Amino acid sequence: MDVQAQFPNEQSKAGEFTRQSDAFRGWVTADGSSGFPSSPDRYHLYVSWACPWAHRTIIVRKLKKLEEVIGMTVVDPIRDEQGWAFREGSGHSLDPINGFHFLREAYEATDPHYRGRVTVPVLWDRFTKRIVTNSDDDLMRIFNSGFDRFTDSRLDLYPEARRQDIDELNRFVYENVNDGVYRAGFATSQRAYERAVRQLFEALDLLDARLANRRFLFGTTFVETDWRLFVTLVRFDAVYHGHFKCNIRRIVDYPNLFGYLKDLYQTDGVADTVNFDHIKRHYYLTHGEINPTGIIPLGPDQDLTTPHGRERLP
Repeated sequence: MDVQAQFPNEQSKAGEFTRQSDAFRGWVTADGSSGFPSSPDRYHLYVSWACPWAHRTIIVRKLKKLEEVIGMTVVDPIRDEQGWAFREGSGHSLDPINGFHFLREAYEATDPHYRGRVTVPVLWDRFTKRIVTNSDDDLMRIFNSGFDRFTDSRLDLYPEARRQDIDELNRFVYENVNDGVYRAGFATSQRAYERAVRQLFEALDLLDARLANRRFLFGTTFVETDWRLFVTLVRFDAVYHGHFKCNIRRIVDYPNLFGYLKDLYQTDGVADTVNFDHIKRHYYLTHGEINPTGIIPLGPDQDLTTPHGRERLP
């Protein structure tokens, strides 16, 4: 049987999905030494409610109270052969900044020779009319501290004393969980799929055990690692469990991870960043090789607003 990869240029001969690197890695700094000085109304964020990588940046923008400082436009959740598109609809809109019809126009305006896959998030500089960065990792850090003089939020998701430990756990979560679900779902060989799924659930088991005696991954206060994990957990039972065949267990089956998921979801403003309609329509309608019928499941029936009971943990 001829198996078509979701992204052929990111597939190994062994059937493993190998994600492309971020193309643009500019940085916004308070003093402007990077060439991109922090300034209100200068930068605009292009995102998808469906994409977990974009979702991380939406959450940090919300938590850091930067919504009046950095504008945001949401693309249509259905990505076709032309890529992410700007269309009017429920929860998404036309591009008010450049009048782009497709996000690839931002990439081509920045680098006319760009030939890689177009991804979200994208931070656009309205002054130089180019992409600053399409790295969600960088954007989480930029939003965490780069615009502090324009917000009254003193939240620090990357505290200096914890940085080495945060970086180490970030790598573990990314390799085994965040990217792990994709390496399972986009695998085109049984061996590659099974390896990814085993690593995924071994990691989830370890994380569930870690959360047995602490409220968040590093104790009583959440850091950026918690939100990196959250964006995968919140999509897991609705998408990854069935669509990506990550079906050994559900998150609801984990006593600590499920309570932790609800705890984070109930953080002020975070529920507003979760759009299950966009999430389910994107995955089930965009990945035709995985779901050729285009049928969107009705479930799961899960309530993330019920008491999580984690307040008493140290």
